[in-house]
Amino acid sequence: MFEPLPYFIGELFILMIMILAIVFIIVIVLGNILLKKGILIFPKFQLFLLDIFYSPIKTISKLLKQDDYFIDKISIETRNRINQKKFDSIPPEKKLIFLPHCLRHRECKADLGEQGLTCTQCGKCSIGVIKNKAEPLGYRIYIVPGGSFVKKILKENKFKSVLGIACYEDLSQTMTLLSDFYPVGVLLKKTGCFETKVDVKEVLDKL
Repeated sequence: MFEPLPYFIGELFILMIMILAIVFIIVIVLGNILLKKGILIFPKFQLFLLDIFYSPIKTISKLLKQDDYFIDKISIETRNRINQKKFDSIPPEKKLIFLPHCLRHRECKADLGEQGLTCTQCGKCSIGVIKNKAEPLGYRIYIVPGGSFVKKILKENKFKSVLGIACYEDLSQTMTLLSDFYPVGVLLKKTGCFETKVDVKEVLDKL
């Protein structure tokens, strides 16, 4: 005899959940291989799943005792590996660099305007160092206090790629949002909302 429709639907739902859980675990395993051994496996498939199922995959990751930013690390590192070659091929004048305002020194006197902070290059933080190296090459640099500034700047500028510096979640989400523009990113070495730190050499190596 055929099973009643509600039972069939219930069994189908459970089967789908099991399949998704297995797929999520595969993504986590492949991510571990990438982060620990530097081996990239099925990157586009991983990003496809991460983009669609970011929240549930992150939940499963925590249940498996991974650290809070494990999934963001996978997403950032995978996009960096995939996008770096294309990013390098694009002229600097067609690329934007976004720096977080939290990098500035506590005595920073930069004014905040519609395009973010206007760096005075006082030499007290890493922003000036990056600015001095990047702008002569043709990069446009924006020091922003939040995502609303980023969205506004993106709308007002023509560009083909982006280099971002931020904490795990902000960088992961921004790179996902701008995935059509071959973004690359550098994670902050010290996070927080005040006097954060970044590896300047890592940033300059990306240029």
